[in-house]
Amino acid sequence: MKKIFRQGVITNVILFCLFLSVAIVGFLPEKTVPISGENNVTAIYNGNRSEKRVSLMFNVYENSKVVNAIIDLLNERELKATFFVGGCWADDNAETLVRMVDGGHEIANHGYFHKDHKKLDYEKNLQEIKLTGTIVYALCSYKTTLFAPPSGSFSEETLVAASELGYKVIMWSKDTIDWRDKDENKVYSRATKNVTNGDLILMHPKEHTLKALPRVLDYFEDIGLKQVTVSQNLS
Repeated sequence: MKKIFRQGVITNVILFCLFLSVAIVGFLPEKTVPISGENNVTAIYNGNRSEKRVSLMFNVYENSKVVNAIIDLLNERELKATFFVGGCWADDNAETLVRMVDGGHEIANHGYFHKDHKKLDYEKNLQEIKLTGTIVYALCSYKTTLFAPPSGSFSEETLVAASELGYKVIMWSKDTIDWRDKDENKVYSRATKNVTNGDLILMHPKEHTLKALPRVLDYFEDIGLKQVTVSQNLS
């Protein structure tokens, strides 16, 4: 009965957040977005190149079982990673979000519906980002400060909207392309080949990625690269 009650409370909170976010966006004044070059908002493609650190960043919209297995593996090794979560995934996976926070991992924003943000206007960019951050905070009291646009697609409107919400826009320096190639050896190779200080390595919660992960982490340790969250890597 208590579990049912908690789920009901969470559902009501999420519905309220959805309503509130849409309402707020609807009443925003018309926004004139500066053309490229008129502001200093930029996307970030790597961390601090002077420090021997590397970051695995997981874009999460699916496969909660694999996500939890990744968390287990990282926790066993006392390592931290960054999980860029989609809002529509997050609102069904509160317990996993709490596990991320309890394990000291970083939760970041990946938009709500995995839309092409380059094709969205300012208001829609704002809505996708704001809603996801609101839901994550409602479910696990964690304030997200990093935003990764789905498929790496963004525009000037995306950069400005993210910046006005207090987010840094994060891309990557290495892509394992694990969503396409279901091969753990390719995942390992792409994550480790010529890896260097400050690299941000993009992954997804796939079975073959999970299988490659222990070898990837072993390699980082062998060459003296410390696995850290994206925010730690940027410092």
